[in-house]
Amino acid sequence: MDLKPYRDTWLPDDRHANFKSEVACYTVADPLPTLENLSKGTGIPVGCLIRYVLVKYAASGSEALMAMDPIVFRQMKEHVERAEEDGSEAAKLRAYTALKDMIAWLKLG
Repeated sequence: MDLKPYRDTWLPDDRHANFKSEVACYTVADPLPTLENLSKGTGIPVGCLIRYVLVKYAASGSEALMAMDPIVFRQMKEHVERAEEDGSEAAKLRAYTALKDMIAWLKLG
């Protein structure tokens, strides 16, 4: 498996733009030195540690995403605040659509 940084571009209205931005940000760092040091210290092979990290993250579902970084809650709150400040039905519909997309993303786990 090739663990390379995520480099891409996307449209501002891409429903996965926030996630793509996070992946691009977090994949800049190389996790292997940390895992190699952990491997040396514990005697657990690096490949097993990589598998552990991936399975633990994937198995914890959307709770892990929310616990690791509450950015999604801040973003949801900002959508609602903008809609309330604007007050228009169009702004409320935009906020609803944004919140619906975010909830759908969180359900993916």
